[in-house]
Amino acid sequence: MIREDAAMPTARFCHLIGIPRRRYARWQARSRAGGPAGKGPWPAPVVDGLEPLAAKYAADWPAWGHRKIHAMMAVDGHTASASSVERALRRRDLLQPVGYQGERRELAKARRAAFTEAPTGPNMVWQLDFSEYETLTGGVWRLAGVCDYYSKVEFGWHISPTCTGADAVAAVGLALAEAERLAGAPLAAVLADPATGKIRPVTLVTDNGAAFKGAVFARFIASRPELLHIRTRRKSPGQNGVRERAFGTLKYEHLYRHEISTLDDLVREANAYRTIFNQIRPHEALGFHRPIEVHHNPALKPPTKIQNTQPSGQDF
Repeated sequence: MIREDAAMPTARFCHLIGIPRRRYARWQARSRAGGPAGKGPWPAPVVDGLEPLAAKYAADWPAWGHRKIHAMMAVDGHTASASSVERALRRRDLLQPVGYQGERRELAKARRAAFTEAPTGPNMVWQLDFSEYETLTGGVWRLAGVCDYYSKVEFGWHISPTCTGADAVAAVGLALAEAERLAGAPLAAVLADPATGKIRPVTLVTDNGAAFKGAVFARFIASRPELLHIRTRRKSPGQNGVRERAFGTLKYEHLYRHEISTLDDLVREANAYRTIFNQIRPHEALGFHRPIEVHHNPALKPPTKIQNTQPSGQDF
């Protein structure tokens, strides 16, 4: 031992290495007892047993952070805390990079409503927009999609090389058909007041793109009493935040992780992820329920505070 070889008093040795004498005494006691000199590592039987299972979930869903992995495990009947899952994934270097999590948090800030009253259930507010994706063979495609603001359900993708009013109409048509399929009834009947029969239209939120301001889209909206079109303020993408974030999720968690060479590949992978997004992926904003569960049972969604904003105009 260095101190003993130098015949140095304990107090002087502790002063030289900058530690309290009591700590040095505890280290000596642990060393004599056969234990480690410093703190830990302490036994962690829960994390030890959890580590292989958490690693398997992380391998199956490499785009998800530890909270979603924990939610998936809980749904499948595995009881463990989120912190234990995080420690298990940290051991195997499977946590998402800090920069990725920061990016997701920045996207989450875009969740602002483009209406004055927060929706209390599905089919009250829908959000529509386009997003570009370039395949490996060089084709640039536009995905148009409608999502439900409350339940986060994706109603379907219309994919084409253009983003015209006709493409917007096609995307809304897919949404209407899917909403009626999920409801098991015509949407007009679902939205009708039981006492008066008056239809409470779905508020369809878009930005101020040319496709949403043209005559083709306006005529379509006028022909559908189930819909009320509202545009966001200019340069305010946050008012369509749920739609924008879901497009980011589609790309970062799925499309960018696959080799997508052709339009057929894009259609296949986008539709495959829509099933994952609606039926498998837990959503933190939904209390880690799936969108399809909240769509059928709105009471599952925990209450949230929503920042009110007022849109710039309306199309009827």
